[in-house]
Amino acid sequence: MRLLLDSHAVYWFLRGDARLSARARKAVADSHNDAFVSAATGYELALKARRGRLDLRIVKEMGAMLRAARLTVLPISLAHALDAGDLPEPHRDPFDRVLMAQARAGRLTVVTVDPVFADYGVPTLW
Repeated sequence: MRLLLDSHAVYWFLRGDARLSARARKAVADSHNDAFVSAATGYELALKARRGRLDLRIVKEMGAMLRAARLTVLPISLAHALDAGDLPEPHRDPFDRVLMAQARAGRLTVVTVDPVFADYGVPTLW
């Protein structure tokens, strides 16, 4: 399975937070699966940490933590950006829209608790 972690999923995974479902944790940790984290997620988490909403240490050490967990950073291509901009409304969260575009292009399943991804035909796992 090819997975793309939503921001809360990667943050909870790296923290060992119990809010990440057992099913999601198992899928991300399974070495038979390819797990990705969008570059957009790094930006989103950095913004939240700067505002004091997340543990700054996790964000500052995110690169090393992702490598240790065998999570691959997925760059944002021009095609991703254009598809994200072309997605229909009403969902306006730019980070979710980028993840939707990346998931669609890469045939990825998004690890998320957020039901909005399914509304856009993106498979999810939780």
